[in-house]
Amino acid sequence: MDIDVLLQQIRTCRVCEAHLPLGANPVLRAAGSARLMIVGQAPGRRVHETGIPWNDPSGDRLRLWLNMSREMFYNEQRIAIIPTAFCYPGTGANGDLPPRPECAPLWHPQLRAQLPHLRLTLLVGRYAQAYYLGRRAKKTLAATVQAWQEYLPEFLPLPHPSPRNQRWFKANPWLEEDVIPALRQRLTLLMAD
Repeated sequence: MDIDVLLQQIRTCRVCEAHLPLGANPVLRAAGSARLMIVGQAPGRRVHETGIPWNDPSGDRLRLWLNMSREMFYNEQRIAIIPTAFCYPGTGANGDLPPRPECAPLWHPQLRAQLPHLRLTLLVGRYAQAYYLGRRAKKTLAATVQAWQEYLPEFLPLPHPSPRNQRWFKANPWLEEDVIPALRQRLTLLMAD
């Protein structure tokens, strides 16, 4: 199957629409030439409304971590942005609800098969890490991210860059001291080819 056909199928997917408070609006970006794939959790309300992934304060921090302009970040010829679930799941007591479970198993294997040039996948947050790392993930998000070198060259786990995670960032200064500089170095090499 051609990636454009697959993307069209995903963008018209309604498998879990009955469970979505604002209806289905799958948000993703990809092209067969992408070298980097960013897997987050699910679009937030603002992303649902604009149709632009990571178009919120979490995206601002993620782009800062990656040392990327918006122009580079949204260049789908180089970067595929594919959340664990493609639609806004709604809000719960502690923020957005988890990604719908139907999405990743239904679409991610097909998408990855259409991205033959991928050289690195960033697993942003515990939902992305749980899906892609499975039993290889550590007991905590901090332990998984701290063990980032174990998952290379295919994956690099990161915490979710949400402003709600300020306490986590302060408790884990090694992220900014060790992981982010190493990530930036890898991305410079990856995007230069």
